[in-house]
Amino acid sequence: MTTHNNETLAQPRASGASPPVYSAAEHTRCCIVGAGPGGAMLALLLARKGVPVTLLEAHHDFDRDFRGDTLHASALEVLDQIGLADNLLQLRHAKVTHLDLPTRDGPIVVNLFGALDTKFPFITVMAQSRFLEFITAEAGRYPDFRLVMNARVDALIDEGGVIRGVRYRDPAGEHELRASLTVAADGRFSTVRKLAHLDVDVVKTASRVDVLWFRVSRRDSDPTEALAGRVGSGLFAVFIDRFDYWQVGCTLIKGGFGALKASGLAHFRETLGQVAPEWADRLHELQDWKQTALLSVESSRLKCWHRPGLLLIGDAAHVMSPVGGVGINYAIQDAVVACNALAPKLTSGEPITDNDVAEVQRQREWPTRVIQTFQSLAQRAVSGVVIGAGRDQAPMRTVPRFILPLLNLPWILKIPARLISYGVNAPRLLAP
Repeated sequence: MTTHNNETLAQPRASGASPPVYSAAEHTRCCIVGAGPGGAMLALLLARKGVPVTLLEAHHDFDRDFRGDTLHASALEVLDQIGLADNLLQLRHAKVTHLDLPTRDGPIVVNLFGALDTKFPFITVMAQSRFLEFITAEAGRYPDFRLVMNARVDALIDEGGVIRGVRYRDPAGEHELRASLTVAADGRFSTVRKLAHLDVDVVKTASRVDVLWFRVSRRDSDPTEALAGRVGSGLFAVFIDRFDYWQVGCTLIKGGFGALKASGLAHFRETLGQVAPEWADRLHELQDWKQTALLSVESSRLKCWHRPGLLLIGDAAHVMSPVGGVGINYAIQDAVVACNALAPKLTSGEPITDNDVAEVQRQREWPTRVIQTFQSLAQRAVSGVVIGAGRDQAPMRTVPRFILPLLNLPWILKIPARLISYGVNAPRLLAP
């Protein structure tokens, strides 16, 4: 099987075949640190092209509470290019196709994504752990891919200012992994970013909100919405259907958790029950603040995403706020651009230059800056709603009447739908 530019794709390893055996001195063409959406997707895309890839993940599994779980059309179209979207959608998931908006005359349902020209006019809500298991399992079908769990990076191999790999620890001991290219995809608290001293020059956008996460049980009689929002009494609450339970996120004014905690858990449960009466009968399950996790919302980006031999992608390069659920999808877009820009040289064995890794930032920085600007504006709107709801003690803010006629115009809805689904200038694989 060949690609459009005559690059030969790697053939999957035969079922049951043993993985390659590595000696104490390890070598690979590309070392990716962090098996999140960006790192896992890049590993899969490179492995398909026959590039030897080692993917290092610091944890022993992919199960983590309160991670982003929304896949948008841009991500699904990339998977569709390589023939995996339909298989992925066989896994347990929910689809968000409509948006419920409150009005003075009652809620109205808006078909937000109906005007999009795509095979996937929806947001897919899927546990990130299942998504990552799927992607790494697919990558594991190729003979030059290796996934190492419980692998914690301690140092970069720096030779004359060029990064030549990493040193890491796993249950088997200490290892030196040498690579032509090292990619940091290890998240907002990136270890590699700190080791490379790239975290000293960061552009931050002030955030006005934090998010308090917790879970409550799910019942068969509950609302059928995959994502349900409720606003009032100083809270902006989102309920995410996890099939076995509801993941609840309450948006708070930045620094407001202390006051919320001081008012008492009983008061918080009562207030949330008034805002979201459909779930009031099981909020007693929240018995201790230790059952919650406070996410300090941040929006930032590095001024420089690379060093010779090293590239940063995803949250390691640019931390997204939760607004729009675009973080996963932008990380995957970074992976696509990195594959397009770097796979030819990684496949041929040619040296990767600093201009090569800089090209990824050149293509991805502007879309990142634009979407972060929109996120900042949206956060201001959300904080205004929360403050207003708290002041007015209103159960729900409503959409102004003059907006309602516009919601019947598909071309109007297409603007926010495209921004959410694709961001700005979503890339496609040049040679799937």
